[in-house]
Formats: sequence, C-alpha cells, structure tokens
Amino acid sequence: MGRSEVVRVPNAKIALSTASVYPERTPDAFELAARLGYDGVEIMVGQDPVSQDVDVLQRLRDHYELPILAIHAPCLLVTQRVWGKDPWLKLRKAQAAAERLGAGTVVVHPPFRWQRDYARDFEIGLARMRDETDVVFAVENMFPLRARGNEVVPYSPDWNPLDYDFPDVTLDLSHTAVSGSDAMEMATKLGDRLAHLHLADGIGTTNKDEHLVPGRGNQPCAPLLERLANAGYGGLIVLEINTRRAATRSERIDDLAEALAFARLNFAASSARK
Repeated sequence: MGRSEVVRVPNAKIALSTASVYPERTPDAFELAARLGYDGVEIMVGQDPVSQDVDVLQRLRDHYELPILAIHAPCLLVTQRVWGKDPWLKLRKAQAAAERLGAGTVVVHPPFRWQRDYARDFEIGLARMRDETDVVFAVENMFPLRARGNEVVPYSPDWNPLDYDFPDVTLDLSHTAVSGSDAMEMATKLGDRLAHLHLADGIGTTNKDEHLVPGRGNQPCAPLLERLANAGYGGLIVLEINTRRAATRSERIDDLAEALAFARLNFAASSARK
C-alpha cells in the first residue's frame, strides 16, 4: 500500500502585532485580529497612547475576548521617551504590563551603542529580571547599517543575539533580510532558545526594514514554519507586517488575512503513514 501524509498542526498560537495596522491605532488592531481569527495580539508599545495604557489595554482585551500574548517594549528610536528615558524602567514597565495583562513574553531589542551603562549591564540585568518573574524576555535580532561599503553596528553588544548568553531570542525574518543572514541557519543554531518568531518577509534592500507579507520577499518563511512545526515549536508566531502603503482599509485587511492564512497553511507538521 502507498503512504499518505498526516498533517498535524502544533499548538503554537499566531498573533497579530499591533504595529501591523499602522497608521491605524491599537484598538483597530484588536478589532481586525478578532475579525480575522488571530489567536491574540502583541502590543507594540509606541507613540499611540492606548499602547502605553494598561487599563485601556485590559478593557480592549476583555471587550474583544482576545488575549494579549506579548508586549514589545519601546526600544525604537522614535520611542526613546515612551515610558521614560531610562531603558531599565521601560523593561520594568513592560514586565509589569505583561504580568497584569497575562502576556507571557516581552520582546526587547539589544541596547543602542550610546546607551553605554545599559549595554554594559544588559546580560546581567536581564538575568536578574528573569529570576524575578515568569515573563520571558526574548532578545530580538536586529541588523547593521551600511553606507558606501562600510558597515555600522548601532547596537551593543551586537545586532545579533545568537552568540550571547540570552536564553530566549526573538527571530525576525524581515531583519534577517536586511542583515543578509541565513534565517534557517540562525533558527538551527538557536535551537530551544528560539522562543518567539516575528513572521514577515523582506527582499534585503540596504538599510530598509520592509516587513512584507510572508511570501512576498525572499526569506524562507514557509520552510521555517514547516521546520518549527515538525520540531514541536511551542513559542509564539507574531505577524509583524507593514501595511502602511495599503491604499484602502479593505486592502489592509486583505494583507492581514493573507498573512494569517500563510502562517496557518505552512505551520503544519507532516508525517508519512502507510
């Protein structure tokens, strides 16, 4: 007799980053995630006041009956003043928000090079915070900047958390495109340290963090999802895509729906059965 394929869908949840609906706001992300069938949301703490307000986020969670699964701490240049200027205070507030809202993960970027004190104590400080909470701090891979053949790394200790003592890492496939990294190799080397996935695509345009809908770039989005499914990946998959160029809201919704369908279709483990 021939062999047939049995498809198993692992238990990892698929969430929508609130950044994916920009220039719409955080409440719109809840609405669209609930409408389209996402399993939850990741809050990108940013300029939108709602993203910073735990009370309002709690009401949105309860109203839409949609869990908040992760908090992305305000680590971007444009959020340097969000939740204060002290980077450790930002992480403390992100941890407190996660604990109150029931989110299991805080996504954090490596320090900028000019944050010297923060960068010097980053690994030790994160380890200390991990000892105080069940919240996972997943350090995200970033990318270098290039100009006239030179490479500038704005992060310390590096843009790539792979070779550092971080037990939990976020792998972002738009960032692997910019850095020219092999996403499959990074996932393999990370092993069980891969705790969080930002699913997006990219072509690798210099210094341009594209966050395309998966399948529209050259990153191995589908093979990576299949590999993670076969490995029993239990972390979170977050669609963090850029829809700001959508001409209409309907077009934005189509992009969000396509991204979710891509993730659900490809995050499946197959095994041969007689």
